[in-house]
Amino acid sequence: MLAARAAATDPDRPLAGLHVEDAPEPEPPAGWEVVEVRAAALNHHDLWTLRGVGVRPEHLPVVLGTDAAGVAADGREVIVHAVLSDPADGGGDETLSADLHMLSERGIDGTLAERVAVPSRNLLDKPSSLSFAEAACLPTAYLTAYRMLFSRGGLRPGGRVLVQGAGGGVGTAAVTLARAAGAVVYATSRTEEKRDRAAALGAVTVEPGGRLPERVDLVVETVGRATWEHSLRALRPGGTIAVSGATSGDPPAGLARLFWRGLTVVGTTMGSRVELEALCRLVESAGLSPVIDSTWPLDGAADALARLEGGEAFGKVVVTST
Repeated sequence: MLAARAAATDPDRPLAGLHVEDAPEPEPPAGWEVVEVRAAALNHHDLWTLRGVGVRPEHLPVVLGTDAAGVAADGREVIVHAVLSDPADGGGDETLSADLHMLSERGIDGTLAERVAVPSRNLLDKPSSLSFAEAACLPTAYLTAYRMLFSRGGLRPGGRVLVQGAGGGVGTAAVTLARAAGAVVYATSRTEEKRDRAAALGAVTVEPGGRLPERVDLVVETVGRATWEHSLRALRPGGTIAVSGATSGDPPAGLARLFWRGLTVVGTTMGSRVELEALCRLVESAGLSPVIDSTWPLDGAADALARLEGGEAFGKVVVTST
């Protein structure tokens, strides 16, 4: 079968280690099954793997990809929950397990292939209102945004949220979901074009570091060093920053503002299967469609990853295998 694999890693030239090639068919162990992949959404996790972050040389080559929508062996249209940890280890939440890991980690092949083996418990019915490409966007970016906003961030209807870096996958997801929940959404992005597109999704946009009309209850933070000070200044006293990434590097903590203003910082990674089920219900009930930047064939995975690496995408970059 055709697959996009990390065959080697390079911190400076990540795409140099990408091989789109014939790979062995998946052999599912007991309790797992094979899914025919129809679409897989790309994530920065794929680029970090190619840079050598979180992957050991002995686990290469490994098929990249955490997200997928496809068809199960029984003909059911499904989406794949990427977190492989045991929920019992995290008190019912697999993302809190000490053994947290996902597809494409620890030598377990991921979803950028014609077929992928996954635990049967990780399969959920695909929302019927979504195409395979749209559904493939849910399990990482949209699930991460859902958990940041609601489970960890405590956002309520009428609440105020700032989304830093609104052009990325998690950013566009956060704007879309927060607006659907009745929140007032502010958003930043580096380019005027992306700010205009975020505004079309319902956000009030400002330039990075720009002054907001009011302080917010919650900040969705995935950028890190470049936006951290602005995130702290944007919060009302007692507000919350939900952090799921730091693409520009780790920032200084700003402890004085944290304690003086009574701010809360919560970290979050991915989301549980229960939260993914809730996300699917929200998407269907609100009639939402994930924002897709572009779609590429599986044999064009290198170009798709280059699009993601270049930072010009607005929304999700998706690879289709049929």
